[in-house]
Amino acid sequence: MRLISWFVRVLVLVLLIAGLNSIWSNFRTGNWVPDWFGMEDKTQTTHTIVLQEISAMGKLELVKYNFKDVVEREKVKMFLPNAKAILIVQGEAIGCIDLTLVEIADISSEDEYLVVNMPEPELCVFKIDHSKSKIYNTEYAFNEEGKLVEEAYRQAEKQIMKSARDMGILEQTKENARKILTPVLEKASGKKVILKFPMSVEIEKLR
Repeated sequence: MRLISWFVRVLVLVLLIAGLNSIWSNFRTGNWVPDWFGMEDKTQTTHTIVLQEISAMGKLELVKYNFKDVVEREKVKMFLPNAKAILIVQGEAIGCIDLTLVEIADISSEDEYLVVNMPEPELCVFKIDHSKSKIYNTEYAFNEEGKLVEEAYRQAEKQIMKSARDMGILEQTKENARKILTPVLEKASGKKVILKFPMSVEIEKLR
């Protein structure tokens, strides 16, 4: 009996110490009510990040176009009113040149000139800035709102790519490459530098 009584006393003492420790911990954090008295559930988040790949980057970004677009996506229905979503979208397109494609064979030196055959300029980024975009209005969308908005964003991203190309972002990339790279290469080589880009000719399809 004495052993059981001693065990009970030790158990009570352990619980008392644990309770006092919890109260002191909450007191230090400004929360006077112990965790086990709280009525709200607490949420914990655990992250498991795995590095999948390391890629070498050699793309030189040379020009950025910022866009703002009002997108209206409508789903035509047979009997019910048409579902509609209107978005105000902001996005960007970036023109760049992949310098990792330049090889030794692309560089030639002739007397006072250094000729560098450059790769084609690329539209390396075209994307929506969701932090600056918003849904302006939806009509009769109901449970289709999410799908309509997603489709509208997707179409807006495609339009950014098309508009950037139509507005000459690739030509602007070439021009900026000459402005930025030519003086640097001339200073490094001590020669007059000529950057050559591949001829890009678009032939319209016969109708």
